Amino acid sequence: MKRLFYLLVFLLLLGSCSEYQKVLKGEDVGAKYKAAEALYKEGKYKKALVLFEQIVPQYRGKPQAERIMYYYADTYYQLEDYYLSGYQFERFAKSYPKSDKKEEASYKGAKSYYFLSPRYTLDQEETTKAIEKLQEFINVYPESEKTKEANQLVAELREKKEQKAYEIAKQYHHREDYKVAIAAFDNYLVDYPGSVFREKVLYYKLESEYLLAIGSYERLVKGRLETAQQYYNNYKKYYKTEGELIEKADEIGTDIKARLEQYK
Repeated sequence: MKRLFYLLVFLLLLGSCSEYQKVLKGEDVGAKYKAAEALYKEGKYKKALVLFEQIVPQYRGKPQAERIMYYYADTYYQLEDYYLSGYQFERFAKSYPKSDKKEEASYKGAKSYYFLSPRYTLDQEETTKAIEKLQEFINVYPESEKTKEANQLVAELREKKEQKAYEIAKQYHHREDYKVAIAAFDNYLVDYPGSVFREKVLYYKLESEYLLAIGSYERLVKGRLETAQQYYNNYKKYYKTEGELIEKADEIGTDIKARLEQYK
């Protein structure tokens, strides 16, 4: 019985594959359209895509084009080919501005760019583009049910850019290039005033100036310690009693105070 069952399954699959190949190699555009839509709805996106690629040029300017172009773009999206889905969804939204699928296409197009954003250690050009695309969607569809998620994605992408900039500045600190590190931290605070890395930036800016001061020629030590004390006071303005690095900052602050006492 089992052998008979498997034989029947095999024959069904064989028939299905043969029918697909027949439609694929045939000249009947209407049959290709029906087969492509059916395969798309069954989640057989790879097979559907092959047929869509054949019929898209044939339906340009025809009533069915809008429906086909949406399926075509979404097939790329479902297959996680986000470069092409982003492009095709944008193309759809521009070509069919009155379509009831425009909002969904605009969101999936923007989200395609989100998926292209690399990890924070790599170049963040794609992340910047993704933020722009998602923000465009938010601006055009502020009342959309997708807007909340879009805002969350933007926040995630911005944090990724912030982390990239923070790690670059921190690398200067670890390489003991303290002057460049301080300048990088200053620029960071201007570019990302509300960053989740704000405390770390303020701390490492303080530590950079402190280490620069105690490693300087004697004639420069006092002035740099005074600058470091200003940085410590600025850190404490925001983190008086709570902070991830507050103990280390207080240790530096205590040592700065003791060293400056020697100049009185």
